[in-house]
Amino acid sequence: MNQLLPLYTHFSGVLKHTSNICCLWVNMEKISWMYRVTRGRRRTLQNVTLLLVNSLCLFLIQKTIVLESCDKITSQKKVHDAQPLKMMTPSCDRNMSMNEMEGFFTFPSYIQDFLYYRHCRKFPELQTLPHKCDIPKGSGEPFFLLAIKSSPENYERRAVLRKTWAAGRLHQGMLIRTIFLIGTRGTGFKKKRYNKLLELENKKHADILQWDFNDNFYNLTLKQVLFLDWMQNWCPTVDFIFSGDDDVFANTDNMVDFLKAQGDNAGSKHLFVGHVLYESSPVRDVTSKYFVPEQIEKGDLYSAYCSGGGYLLSRFTAMTIFQMSHFITIMPIDDAYIGVCLKRAGLHPMDHRGFWADGLVIPSNQLDTLDPCHYREILLGHKFLPDQIFLLWNEIHRRDLKCGLTLDYD
Repeated sequence: MNQLLPLYTHFSGVLKHTSNICCLWVNMEKISWMYRVTRGRRRTLQNVTLLLVNSLCLFLIQKTIVLESCDKITSQKKVHDAQPLKMMTPSCDRNMSMNEMEGFFTFPSYIQDFLYYRHCRKFPELQTLPHKCDIPKGSGEPFFLLAIKSSPENYERRAVLRKTWAAGRLHQGMLIRTIFLIGTRGTGFKKKRYNKLLELENKKHADILQWDFNDNFYNLTLKQVLFLDWMQNWCPTVDFIFSGDDDVFANTDNMVDFLKAQGDNAGSKHLFVGHVLYESSPVRDVTSKYFVPEQIEKGDLYSAYCSGGGYLLSRFTAMTIFQMSHFITIMPIDDAYIGVCLKRAGLHPMDHRGFWADGLVIPSNQLDTLDPCHYREILLGHKFLPDQIFLLWNEIHRRDLKCGLTLDYD
C-alpha cells in the first residue's frame, strides 16, 4: 500500500491546484479513510485495483456535482460584476428600403445618410455626464440648464462660452449649469482624433455630452431628441432649459431675470419663448443649406416654431416635446420639428422681442453694430465670432458703461 502514497499525494496536489482555478473540490476525506483502512495490511492486487476504481468513481461523481454548483456561483458573480460605467447601445442598421424611394440617388450624400438612419433613436454615448445635474441637498435655487449645440471642431467657441455667458454659476438666486451637445466628425483616424480630443476636453471641463452619430446640419433634430432623452433620465429636476447654438450671444443674466419673473413653479408649466416664425415654408432649392425635398416633407407650411438659434423652455414643455417625438417622424430642420411636436401637444410658442435670431436690427447705418449698448438689454443675438462674444460680454459688464436708452423686455 505504500506504493499508493505517491499516487494519493499526486491526486491531492492536482485537486488542490484545480480548486484554485475552477472551484473544483473533491472530498479527500473519504479517499484518505479508505487508505487508512488498508494501511498495515497486505492486500492483493485485486483489492488495490478496486480501491482505485472506487476512488475514481467518487472523483467523477463529485466533480459533476461541484462543477454544476460552481458554474451557478460563477454565473451569479458575472451578473454582479456586469455593471459597466457607460452603457453602449448597438449601432443602428441602415434602412436599405430607402434605395427604392423615387429620386433617392439624386440627393446629396448627407440627405441619403439622413434617410438611411431616420428611424434610429438610440446611439452610443461616447461622452456622458451622469452627475451634471446633481444638486446639493437643501438647495432651494431654481435650476437653469444651458444645452448648447456644438460640433467636434468648435473648441474655440466652447472655450469662449465657458468664460462668458455659458459659465456655470449662481446668478440672482438661480443655479446655471452648461452642457455641449456633440456628435462625431469624419471617419477612421480623423474621427478617432476628434473623439480623443473631446475626451480630454471633457475630463477637464465635465460639460460634453457626445453620441456616436455623424454631426451635421441634417442631424440636429436627432441631437435634440437624444438630449431630451438624456435629460429625462439624468436631469429630471431642471426647471428651465436654454437650447441654442454655439455662435449666439446669449445674455443669460437677462434670461435669469425673465425666468424669475414667471413666478413660482414655472418649471412645471408650459413655457416656450424665442423668436417665432409663422407660416415658414420648406426650402426646395437644392443648393440651399436648408433644402428639404418633398419626399421628406410634403407640406407647404411648417407649424409655428422658434428659430433654432436659441430659445427658452420649461421642464414641463421639454418633457412634453420628448413624449410627442415618439409619434412624429424625424425631420431634418430641428426647430421646425419642435414646432410640430408643440402643435401635436396643443401648445404654442411665444414670441419675445428680446430674441434677435436673425441678427440685431440697428436703426442707422452710422451706428456700430457691435456697440455693447445694443446688447446690454437683449436676451439673444445670433451669428457671432468667438472674439466678438468675448469682447461684448466683458463690455456689457463694465460698471462705467453708459448707454442712452434702456429697453424693457419683461
